[in-house]
Amino acid sequence: MFEYITAGGILIIPILLCSVVAMAIVIALFVKLNTKKVIPEGVADMAGKLAMSGKMTPSHIAQIRDGSPLGRVLAAGLDSVDQPRHIMKTNIEETGRHVIHEMDKYMTTLGTIAAIAPLLGLLGTVVGMISVFSVITSQGVGNPTELAGGISQALITTAAGISVAVPALIFHRYFRSKITSLAVEMEKSAMKLVDIVGNAAIHKRSVAAAAAAPSVASSGSQKAMAAVRAAQQSKAAGGVA
Repeated sequence: MFEYITAGGILIIPILLCSVVAMAIVIALFVKLNTKKVIPEGVADMAGKLAMSGKMTPSHIAQIRDGSPLGRVLAAGLDSVDQPRHIMKTNIEETGRHVIHEMDKYMTTLGTIAAIAPLLGLLGTVVGMISVFSVITSQGVGNPTELAGGISQALITTAAGISVAVPALIFHRYFRSKITSLAVEMEKSAMKLVDIVGNAAIHKRSVAAAAAAPSVASSGSQKAMAAVRAAQQSKAAGGVA
């Protein structure tokens, strides 16, 4: 293996560096984008119960926020429970964009490696062929050993560049799809929380209206009774006269 690396020339070094960086990014993304870590079970239900209970405290919200990326999105909604629906949705969307941006942090680098690795291999091929033609120009074709060195460099760098680019591209597409799926799931959980808070607000208004209705009816009855008594008193006064 070391012989192949040395035969690849100086351009094999950036290709190897790209492979190391790509491997590190893939491992980091597998850990970071674990579904159970991004969207833990029960977090959405816990946020909904807190919103319904009316007993939220800053410590409860902080606990949800610090637990997971989904928790950060839901905590933004819980912070806006007393605000109108559109403000709550705006806060959730802004926090969601920040969370997705952080999840997408290393994807650009991985995509760049997938794009430049074969180009580095192609550059190595060109350099190797230049070396071959330089030998042919100076020594002719009578020394196959010198020619083999340039051809070997060309083939090794090409193979190395493609070997790095193909896995990097596969994992880039895989993680892009996974980030999209996680974003959709977080959006569903956030909208569910918005609906729960909205329904709770409607229920509170209905209860308040129902409680106010008897007092209004009672006030109307008292006014009607007062009017009847006043009319009776007026008739009695007229009869006496």
